[in-house]
Amino acid sequence: MLSGMKHLMPLSIAALVLLTMPGWAQDDRPPDPCGTQSPPVSIGIRVDCLRSEKWDAQKEWAAKYGTAGYQYLIGGLYGGGSSGVPQDYAKAVKWYRLAADQGHADAQFYVGVQYEKGTGVPQDYAKAVKWYRLAADQGHADAQFYVGAIYYFGKGVPRDYAKAMKWFRLAADQGLANAQFNLGVQYDNGLGVPQDYAAAAKWWRLAADQGHVKSQFNLGAMYANGLGVPQDYAAAAKWWRLAADQGHADAQFNLGVQYDNGLGVPQDYAAAAKWWRLAADQGHADAQFNLGARYYFGKGVPQDYAKAMKWFRLAADQGYADAQFNLGAMYANGQGVPQDYVQAHTWANLAAVDGDPERTEIRAQIAKRMTPAQIAEAQRRAREWTEAFENRKR
Repeated sequence: MLSGMKHLMPLSIAALVLLTMPGWAQDDRPPDPCGTQSPPVSIGIRVDCLRSEKWDAQKEWAAKYGTAGYQYLIGGLYGGGSSGVPQDYAKAVKWYRLAADQGHADAQFYVGVQYEKGTGVPQDYAKAVKWYRLAADQGHADAQFYVGAIYYFGKGVPRDYAKAMKWFRLAADQGLANAQFNLGVQYDNGLGVPQDYAAAAKWWRLAADQGHVKSQFNLGAMYANGLGVPQDYAAAAKWWRLAADQGHADAQFNLGVQYDNGLGVPQDYAAAAKWWRLAADQGHADAQFNLGARYYFGKGVPQDYAKAMKWFRLAADQGYADAQFNLGAMYANGQGVPQDYVQAHTWANLAAVDGDPERTEIRAQIAKRMTPAQIAEAQRRAREWTEAFENRKR
């Protein structure tokens, strides 16, 4: 079976970017202590000023006379902890706020970020929305996206998919790939809009063309399943390969399935094993199981029971019942490992927890070859494994 769709993901905050601002016009302000005011030179914050005794005086001057852009720069220095300035979110908020109060959209956005994350100020989603909205109303694409995400998740406001859609659309129309992806998710699931697979595919294609990996994966799934687009396994392979080349484990797994079955690509068992290995190395349980099966049967790779055991074990440790069953069988038969009925019963017991008749029968056959003490030990190990597994999931 091919892996299914992924879901809405919030945009992560990248490191703060410092911008160089244009020169100020001549006015009646006193000269700044570091002497960076005179036009027409572009205004930045000179490193020699940051590291001199004039820095405190420069900040006092900037608070009284600096442009919003200059105040935003200082906020960025504190927010990013760059150019020798110690990171200090509270000071970053102070300077962003000064710029934001003058209508600086980037500063308004970052004030919102600080309130949403609770860095430098107490976490307050309502205030985050307020500042995001101020920036969003000026056309700030990231702020529009964040307002959409807050309505989508209901952070500090009632959850409202229609409003989320409105703000994602504004950001998406400016080319923001994350917003285009989220619009696709909403159309795909009918959240705030009627379900429309064609519209979902449209928005995912726009984001995918920008290299958005989740959109590339989802677009591949749309082509594989013929949702919103004609079914086309070759097109699915194209988009999954683009995502797989960026390290997307589900896309790597699905490419392996396509090569294994000759869907949209020539059948190639070695290529299937290659893509499953890449996904398996990222902990993808289905890929680990499939790779184990390929080593067991020698399909696309040389037959190697020890390697089959390795990959089955990795999948089994994630609770993958088929892998647990195969481990039990290999221990019972001494394939790739010395024959060990206690281990065989342990894994068969774990695989049969759902009551599957075949697995239950195999466990019973293994038990016939064991002493009561061995069975008790196998059951104890199975209980310990289950307890540890449940603890890992918490």
